[in-house]
Amino acid sequence: MYFNEECLTSQELVNKTNIKLPLFNRRQVKENTKKNPKWIHFGPGNIFRAFIANLQQSLLDRGEDDCGIIAVAPNNSEIIDKIYRPHDNLSLLVTMNADGSNEKKIIASITESLTCDMQNKVDWERIESICIAGSLQIMSFTITEKGYKLKKDNGEYLESVKQDLQMGPSQVKSFMGKITSLLYKRYLNGAKPVSLVSMDNCSHNGIVLHDAILDIAKIWIDRNLVKREFQQYLEKNITYPCTMIDKITPYPSEKIQEELKQDGFNDMDFVVSSRGSKYAPFVNAEKTEYLVVEDSFINGRPALEKTGVIFTDRATVDKVEKMKVCTCLNPLHTALAIFGCLLGYTSISSEMNSPLLRKLVEKIGYDEGMKVVIDPGVILPKEFIEKCINERFPNSAIPDTPQRIACDTSQKVAIRFGETIKAYMKSNTLKSEDLVYIPLTIAAWCRYLLGIDDKGNEFSISPDPLLEVLQSKLGNINLGDKINVHNILEDILSDSKIFGVNLYDAGIGEKIEGYFLEMISIKNGVEITLNKYFKSVLVNIKENLVVS
Repeated sequence: MYFNEECLTSQELVNKTNIKLPLFNRRQVKENTKKNPKWIHFGPGNIFRAFIANLQQSLLDRGEDDCGIIAVAPNNSEIIDKIYRPHDNLSLLVTMNADGSNEKKIIASITESLTCDMQNKVDWERIESICIAGSLQIMSFTITEKGYKLKKDNGEYLESVKQDLQMGPSQVKSFMGKITSLLYKRYLNGAKPVSLVSMDNCSHNGIVLHDAILDIAKIWIDRNLVKREFQQYLEKNITYPCTMIDKITPYPSEKIQEELKQDGFNDMDFVVSSRGSKYAPFVNAEKTEYLVVEDSFINGRPALEKTGVIFTDRATVDKVEKMKVCTCLNPLHTALAIFGCLLGYTSISSEMNSPLLRKLVEKIGYDEGMKVVIDPGVILPKEFIEKCINERFPNSAIPDTPQRIACDTSQKVAIRFGETIKAYMKSNTLKSEDLVYIPLTIAAWCRYLLGIDDKGNEFSISPDPLLEVLQSKLGNINLGDKINVHNILEDILSDSKIFGVNLYDAGIGEKIEGYFLEMISIKNGVEITLNKYFKSVLVNIKENLVVS
């Protein structure tokens, strides 16, 4: 049996599996969407298929909406050509419960898939026709934090952006340039309103999206490449809601792949993109999910509150986002990722069986982060973090890896740790120099960048845009080397672009240097150092370590 639209009427699928089928008439929904598109989404990866597309499917199943979502790959056609189109834009969602059971569901709410590339004239013209439709309510995004960047770290525009700024909307290569071009097309065709919704894990994502688009548009206006009124259109007729999204959607699991083969599917093969991302016709994910959205939609929206989405004001979204990204989840994930790679772990769940690593995330979350967290009112911080530590991270059914989470850490630490450090610096009662476990994790990240694990073996560092720069500053350090740690780390730890603050100004730069020195002093130094700073709460295991 092949995974395509024929499955939706397959008696074999109904009789032999527990896979839930869509309850709506997909052919009618596809027709409705083609004629009057309401929602186009850029970034058709795993979280989109596992979460966002499933929300719309729930509305379609209950007759609360009659249109699906159009999925667009931002830069290349690999996922469209190898995953979406061969399977008629269907996706198989496997929800992996903590008790080991799985819930399977065919997601059929994605009605069309396209590639956002001007060289692909057929797809580009179709995207343009969608983006000028008066019916269009939402242009949404899951393109990762990097997708909104226009400039290099030295302040210069990226080469693709430079070209876009020179050539104007008719010849665009950068993704933000493409979106701005599409909005200009919408402006020229009636200046119809629409909402642009970032669902990426970057602080104030709606504002980041707004600023990137306006940056490009203003330069086009100054160079007489677009009409001057275009800026007013972007400011008045378009809204940019802020959001907070949370659902763990790891790379596809070989175990799930085998289970689906047992169900009778012949085409569940993995595809690894040129950028190293791993996809399959199915997506596996945890059950827990949160989506909090600023309710600012200028041309209407689906009734997603009926699916559990929380709609609120921007200030509340900001509090929820800070709670999650700065305190209750992402910092803990990053800590597990860094130490997991150094200590040889290949799954997040197995790390939670380590008393040292469990205590580490408890200390970062409960002891250091919760002191500065603001209760957003719509989600209780204590309940959120307890669910992470006691249910979500230990879920062995979720095949999430520290190596995946360690990707692009240099782009994340300013938010995941820097915001808490800054909050301590501003506090009248707390002192940033009293922090222990966040500095310990930052030291471990510097140690991680050496590409040598705790036993002295080389390992593959996860992709990071600053990796080459950071490693050049660290130089060639071997375990046991006698070094001037300040001379080596000063440039990194003082870089406020990385951490959001100069860590020496925060009073923890020298502390991080000390932790780093301890970690590189000997084989197993990372574990010995961790144990040293938890000796008051854990049985001392130092004597059991094999030190050579």
